[in-house]
Amino acid sequence: MIRAFLSARPWATDLALLMLRLSCGLMILHGWGKFQGFAERSAGWPDPFHVTPPVSLGLTIFAELVCSGLVVLGLLTRLALVPLIICMVVAVFVIHGADPFGEKEHALLFLLPYITLLLAGPGRYSLDSALFKR
Repeated sequence: MIRAFLSARPWATDLALLMLRLSCGLMILHGWGKFQGFAERSAGWPDPFHVTPPVSLGLTIFAELVCSGLVVLGLLTRLALVPLIICMVVAVFVIHGADPFGEKEHALLFLLPYITLLLAGPGRYSLDSALFKR
């Protein structure tokens, strides 16, 4: 009985990946808030790549809003994860690099599942699986 419980089941793994993708979709709320407040935030937004603050904010919104939506759908998942991972790496190590752990914890809590999904893929319950059957 314990052996059966501990053994991996493909459907359970795919369900876990779906749940992980859906939870990562919460980043959409952050992207939407930034999108709505673009005008107010753009002048003071950090510019780590030296492309101007409005462009940096636009790239952040693209990652958090558009790419998060693609991850939730499981569409072009691994490609969509790249901007999200870059965004969170910049947040953790550049923007909040010198800050205490509590300031970077939120970005880390998104970064780790993004890396997990990049390595594992979106799972069977995704548009990637439906469109690009392996």
